[in-house]
Amino acid sequence: ELGNFMSSAAAAIHRVLLQGVSSSDRLPPLTVKLLHGSLLRLDLLADLSPLLLRALSSSGLHVHALRLHSLLPVPSHLTLPCALKSASRLPNPLPVGEQLHARSLKLPSHSNPYVLTSLLNLYAKCDLLDHARSVFDEMRCPNTVSWTALITAYMNAGRVREAVAVARDAFASGMRPDSFTAVRVLTACARVADLGTGEAVWRAAQAEGVAGSVFVATAAVDMYVKCGEMARAREVFDKMPEKDAVAWGAMVGGYASNGHPQETLELFFAMQTQGVKPDCYTVVGALSACTRLGALDMGRQAVRTMDWDEFLDNPVLGTALIDMYAKCGSTGEAWVVFQQMRKRDIVVWNAMILGLGLTGHGKVGFALVGHMEKSGMKLNDNTFISILCNCTHTGLVKDGRRYFHNMTQLYNITPRIEHYGCMVDLLSRAGLLQEAHQLIDDMPMQANAVVWGALLGGCKIHRDAELAEHVLKQLILLEPRNSGNYVMLSNIYSNSNRWEDAAKLRSDMKVKGVEKVRAYSWVEFSGKVHEFRVGDKSHPHMDQIYQKLDELGMEMKTMGYKPTTDVVMFDVEDEEKEHTLVYHSEKLAIAFCLLTTQPGEVIRVTKNLRVCTDCHTAIKLISRITHREIIVRDNNRFHCFKDGCCSCNDYW
Repeated sequence: ELGNFMSSAAAAIHRVLLQGVSSSDRLPPLTVKLLHGSLLRLDLLADLSPLLLRALSSSGLHVHALRLHSLLPVPSHLTLPCALKSASRLPNPLPVGEQLHARSLKLPSHSNPYVLTSLLNLYAKCDLLDHARSVFDEMRCPNTVSWTALITAYMNAGRVREAVAVARDAFASGMRPDSFTAVRVLTACARVADLGTGEAVWRAAQAEGVAGSVFVATAAVDMYVKCGEMARAREVFDKMPEKDAVAWGAMVGGYASNGHPQETLELFFAMQTQGVKPDCYTVVGALSACTRLGALDMGRQAVRTMDWDEFLDNPVLGTALIDMYAKCGSTGEAWVVFQQMRKRDIVVWNAMILGLGLTGHGKVGFALVGHMEKSGMKLNDNTFISILCNCTHTGLVKDGRRYFHNMTQLYNITPRIEHYGCMVDLLSRAGLLQEAHQLIDDMPMQANAVVWGALLGGCKIHRDAELAEHVLKQLILLEPRNSGNYVMLSNIYSNSNRWEDAAKLRSDMKVKGVEKVRAYSWVEFSGKVHEFRVGDKSHPHMDQIYQKLDELGMEMKTMGYKPTTDVVMFDVEDEEKEHTLVYHSEKLAIAFCLLTTQPGEVIRVTKNLRVCTDCHTAIKLISRITHREIIVRDNNRFHCFKDGCCSCNDYW
């Protein structure tokens, strides 16, 4: 009879596990009888209860599991963890959890690490970390599972630095991590960019033989990426015996977020050759790299790796694509994506408004703001940054003032430093330097280098050397190693024929060890990015490029072109200045495109610094001579040159 009963009970447990039942009316009849004690003798309950409890808890029948546990005359270290797990799954776990805790205190099994770890998890689920820590401190010899539970509790509560501190204590106590522990701690180190602890965990994972796990290795890659150690991240990645889409995505995204766009795209397309399908975040990383490089064709290739509907239904993907198209100068394609998107959140709208402003379509951008409000979308602080940037790039001072005023008075949005920076930029470009300076003085926060830099740019345009000197002093305090500030003031001195002051400034740069950032431009051609610098003759087509520029120079001079030599800051003869101007990097890039692309094809150039006045004038003429549309994106804005005109209306 006893044997038949045990067999029946085991069969009931088996059926519960197989069926995965979720409600009491679906329980097998025998199990119901067992739960209500009508069939089960108390002297046998202790033997069967661990199995039944695990079966019920694993099947989501937590109330039934707790009912069964309440029938036990003496709970054990085998039953309490199951009961505590079920309690933690209830909508309000604390009352039942406290009852179980109180019951456990009377038992010898209370000090069992599995019981205490289950209690720790329950209190963590209730956001009672102090209670969880007190339970942990009761453990005489915490095991790996207990340490991991405490680390996870702090991480889930958003107290990641404390989680890392606990991890350091764990390793100091001699804890040997398993794969789950290694992943959790590496993830915590990644979030707070703690390279030292992260490397210690990775070494421990290697020593314990769990580093070969794709999950552990991917977590290590992510940790190195978040700490900016791309060489070490790549080393771990290359040694991985197997790589899934998440591992590839971590490495691609890491290159993108750490400012390595070429490596991003090389790895992204290598991923395709390995037959690994990228997820949406990997594609976003690739698109951001294309945005940075101005590599429109590569961006189009990246788009083809995903189903088109995913871009239309996923605002994250759609925003990245709109941003890429707009910042590569293809506003029409950005607009098509925006129009077709089925899910448009505030970020999507803001990206489109900003893209229109950057590419000289200010009026369309303002119209879109109106349409946005009519559709019921509420403007936020980032919307106003897009609007004010739009005003800046189109010189709409009155509109900028109005929007800046309305954001506080009508929309109750407190301006951030980015909004003040946009207004200072707008006023400075328009020549309202004193008003811009006064706005900086009236700001409720300290101006940063971006705000002061905007005022310095206005001083350069309007040749106010006195104010520029004052601004530079502020910038040197904020960015003592930024060569661009010195160069800007040097240009202002040169424009005012203050050659001695310009020379002294260059001398100060040398004494302080500040090196000027070299200007360079790049273009995409046949799936490769070509870079050009002044004086660099390493490109295989350089002879033809120089010859092409000489030919264009002759034609431009017949059209009345005269080099703007005052942008060259050295006190040398005009003839030498002209020679320097002819071979600026953006001109070299344009000449290369004229040699390698088909007649009528749009030329797209990206430059790391601002386009100088002479190049701006020259490119307008080149667009007329060659009947080409030339799009140049510098570090400040877009210039779309066509038929001798520029979309910026000479306002940059």
